[in-house]
Amino acid sequence: MERRKFMQQSLLAGGALVSSATGLTASASAFVDEAKPFKCNYAFHDGMFKNHAGPDFVEQIKFGYSMGFRAIEDNGMMSRKPEDQARIGEILAKLGMSMGVFVIEFDKWPLQVSMTTGKKEWRDKFVQYCKDAVEVAKRCNAKWMTVVPGNYERKLTEHIQMANVIDMLRAGTEVLEKHGLVMVLEPLSDTPELFLRRSDQTFAICRAINSPSCKILYDMYHMQRNEGDIIKHIEQTWDEIGYFQIGDNPGRKEPGTGEMNYQNIFKFIHNKGYKGIYGMEHGNAQPGKDGELALMKAYRAADSF
Repeated sequence: MERRKFMQQSLLAGGALVSSATGLTASASAFVDEAKPFKCNYAFHDGMFKNHAGPDFVEQIKFGYSMGFRAIEDNGMMSRKPEDQARIGEILAKLGMSMGVFVIEFDKWPLQVSMTTGKKEWRDKFVQYCKDAVEVAKRCNAKWMTVVPGNYERKLTEHIQMANVIDMLRAGTEVLEKHGLVMVLEPLSDTPELFLRRSDQTFAICRAINSPSCKILYDMYHMQRNEGDIIKHIEQTWDEIGYFQIGDNPGRKEPGTGEMNYQNIFKFIHNKGYKGIYGMEHGNAQPGKDGELALMKAYRAADSF
């Protein structure tokens, strides 16, 4: 069906997908002819299109679909009510969209000294959260779960901490493997107290665990801050990368707002054969509807390789 007719006629679950009935704005309508799916599978999050689609995440998902996006991610999915998880899963299934990561929230932010300690109470807590995550994943059609091992235990050597982290992650992996789910380990740049901070460190952990259910979440914003040389490090750790996230630096906003050449980075990853999700884990550089339009333009530009 011709794209503009689809936008005008499509009905889903008793209501318009994105039409005048849900308030498709004149400014967003200008994007209709350009709203084909992107080359890369970018995943937006709750609130990113709230000015066009309203506060309901399901309506934002419909709007994002109409603009060419084919995936979402939702860090806080485990905190949503089961009925809301299922509702999100249902709309994704109807639209043929993918669910990206949600966070296994066994350790709330600000993170504590947890996995590095080797303590049984943390291991038990993590394993239980992995079991809970399986049920959440079933409701929202998810495959990937973000895991962060917490902060350094300064009373132990780095290698003992590494062994403790590997043991705990392996216990969680055993839960997820049975269901074909994948934990993706995310090295972060928020504070020097975080144990997991580099891609090579994360690569070594994944190799030690040696499971298809334990891979790297390569967040390019964090890795630009911690180590730079993004394409080289992606190449070096490629075999253990399961998921990417995006954010320009400085500022952690959409591509084109900082120092990173995302068009080249996306081209490199795409040409390597990656077919997975690129999570848009960043803010909008500008407020309001204009900011949302600017974000979409930025992704169209970065995706034009």
